[in-house]
Amino acid sequence: MAHNDLFSVQGKTAIVTGASYGLGVTFAEALADAGANVVLSARSEDKLNDVAATLAGKAGKSLVVRCDVTSNTDVTALVDAAEARFGRVDILVNNAGASIEAGIMPERVPAEAFAATIAVNLLGAFACAQEVGKRMLADGKGGSIINIASIMGLAGQQNGPVAYQASKAALINMTRNLGASWADRNVRVNAIAPGWFPSEMTAGWFAVPEFLARFVNQAPMNRIGDPSELVGPLLFLASDASSFVTGQTLAVDGGLSNTVGGNYTPELFAQQAAVIPDGLGARIMPA
Repeated sequence: MAHNDLFSVQGKTAIVTGASYGLGVTFAEALADAGANVVLSARSEDKLNDVAATLAGKAGKSLVVRCDVTSNTDVTALVDAAEARFGRVDILVNNAGASIEAGIMPERVPAEAFAATIAVNLLGAFACAQEVGKRMLADGKGGSIINIASIMGLAGQQNGPVAYQASKAALINMTRNLGASWADRNVRVNAIAPGWFPSEMTAGWFAVPEFLARFVNQAPMNRIGDPSELVGPLLFLASDASSFVTGQTLAVDGGLSNTVGGNYTPELFAQQAAVIPDGLGARIMPA
């Protein structure tokens, strides 16, 4: 394969769950721009139709299918509709997610809120992966399943949404299991773990200056991500560019998951430089 074709998804068919808002829209647009047919799935059909309208002029075709991932009947119908329209599913972006207990202290989380988050983020993700995966396995043509996890699944966050973190950690381990289980039949399963990105889910937090400053300071790159910065990782995992990659989780987080604690502020760097002799504590900065 020519190097310029490595990242191609031209003519492939992708299902994107949770495609009615946020990063799901980014994933759908990226795949359609790259020439893939995109099956847009979520619980809100009206919002899906709005997204489909924005994809109308792109290279790939789109199909709207309402689906609640916590319903196995809906999930089966989703994949049936995708195959009826486009022949087969080559790519699944398992993006549907919820953080129903966000902002609630762990000791106060209602049992039903915990269960509802797990139902979407873990049980729903497995239902979609299993339904798509068994069809990929059966026809022998392989495929790529991309689970959208979170850096919160890589470590705990003090007083963060406990069910969300637990579900994303489980999703990462599910990625390892399915990646290993299906590798010998050319069905690859990987995950993307985004850091802090603007979306409907994070909008309330980002609107509070103190919280936004905290999130910016956490990452070594000293900023939150731009949704466009998820496009490259998505196309890498969706395409033959990652043909020997499975069971892996790619953190896209500005380096946040590599660190312990927050970053130094300029004031702390200045204090350090002042006490270390011979200028050895001073950082080299661009001229």
